[in-house]
Amino acid sequence: MTSQSTLQSVPALGTRPASGSNPSRAETREQLAKASYDLLVIGGGILGISTAWHAAQSGLRVALVDAGDFAGATSSASSKLLHGGLRYLQTGAVKLVAENHFERRAVSRQVAPHLANPLTFYLPVYKGGPHGAAKLGAGVFAYSALSAFGDGVGHLLSPAKAAQDVPELRTDNLKAVAVYGDDQMNDARMALMTVRAAVEAGAMVLNHAEVTGLRFTQGRVTGAELRDRLSGDEFGVSARLVLNATGPWVDHLRKMEDPNAAPSIRLSKGAHLVLKRTSPWKAALATPIDKYRITFALPWEDMLLLGTTDEEFEGDPADVAVNDKDIAQILDEAAFSIRDQQLDRDLITYAFAGLRVLPGGPGDTAKAKRETVVTEGKGGMLSVAGGKWTTFRHIGRTVMQKLQALPGHPLGDDFEPIASLPKKLPLPGIANPRAVAHRLLTDRPAPGPRMAADTAKHLATHYGSLAFDIARIANENPELGERVHPDAPEIWAQVVYARDNEWAETQDDVLRRRTTLTIRGLATDDVRAKVQDLLDKK
Repeated sequence: MTSQSTLQSVPALGTRPASGSNPSRAETREQLAKASYDLLVIGGGILGISTAWHAAQSGLRVALVDAGDFAGATSSASSKLLHGGLRYLQTGAVKLVAENHFERRAVSRQVAPHLANPLTFYLPVYKGGPHGAAKLGAGVFAYSALSAFGDGVGHLLSPAKAAQDVPELRTDNLKAVAVYGDDQMNDARMALMTVRAAVEAGAMVLNHAEVTGLRFTQGRVTGAELRDRLSGDEFGVSARLVLNATGPWVDHLRKMEDPNAAPSIRLSKGAHLVLKRTSPWKAALATPIDKYRITFALPWEDMLLLGTTDEEFEGDPADVAVNDKDIAQILDEAAFSIRDQQLDRDLITYAFAGLRVLPGGPGDTAKAKRETVVTEGKGGMLSVAGGKWTTFRHIGRTVMQKLQALPGHPLGDDFEPIASLPKKLPLPGIANPRAVAHRLLTDRPAPGPRMAADTAKHLATHYGSLAFDIARIANENPELGERVHPDAPEIWAQVVYARDNEWAETQDDVLRRRTTLTIRGLATDDVRAKVQDLLDKK
């Protein structure tokens, strides 16, 4: 339920002015090349995006670039959760869980209630499992207490009641079910809205722009040389300070600064599967596999999301992919608590893998802390890596605090200290999604057709009040109001909107991150061809 404090008035379809289109890539390259910036952020994952957003809020001149798409790697390959981290209680990290809960509640209630939704979790306790019912009952109670009982009180539930909400739940040897609450999101959409917030605060952004080298002035890193991967154009960006937020590639860029730089991170691969659901689910499953690991089964985007794995990864981060071993492991672990008919391989529509960035050192990656590491290189470049999606705002603030505390004031003094900025600034489009969906259904132009209910809900929960801009595109051209695929809620107006307002340049930008069509297994050749046709009309 969206809190009353976040309810916004919803404008009528005919009165809200449409947002202006983004500048062209050529215009952006020209601006990046001729201006001098306070901060150049290299890396358009959520960590770099959040830092750029907070830096622009502070009044800094900010540029953000990424070799691929925004949230094109790890940041769109998460478990799609905003959560406190129940498993961290196992290691006694009570303060960490409380901090995670604070950030989770802030995002889901004040910052982006249009992009997040509450989700009830069932934690099944089986005979012979790694944890007993009493322990897990106490654990979920403590977990909810650390969230100030904002999602209800963690408790135990009967197997019969749980099976009503999750029809595919295995009930053989099921002793009890522990219940707790967290939140869920579409990670790619959350990241894109944060990019938009950074741009609205004054940042310049460009995706598909690869760093080919760093600029140096008297031994200090003062910018980067780039190549537009789409046009081949080469250009450079000058900045007082460069932040390396390239995630799994962080050490690659550090070696550009200093060829002798020692490794600072290690990588853990996390794979997920997306399946068609055989029945509706009213709750998610979080099933303990061993003392430290949990496997999730999450109702998400009208599908079922299963995962994740946790395996040390070595090699080129660009080569990370789901293999047969990952699929077998995820399905085998899901089978602890899910009936076989829901785990048929024919139901799989998509598989994806991302790389967690962990502090360097020995030990099991599953037990490693998901902490953020900030290092300063030989040439003064700051590198930041690691952390959790849930705390993306906190990470952005933390990085800004470190930047502001650097000796010699490399950013100058003409900016607002991060501590004095609003703590819970909302992302663009904030609105009550139910109200948005209602207006999308009722405010239609005569003689235009009524928008389908599932499309209205989809637009409201992925764009908030910005959904009215998409509805306007569809109203002006009825063909763009048609579904992209009969089995998905998306309409063609979203493709045009992604092209003109959300930096979408490639088919995958549109189908994998601006929409959910690839994840649903619906990015057919015909769909791709029409998407490309619309992209070419920019």
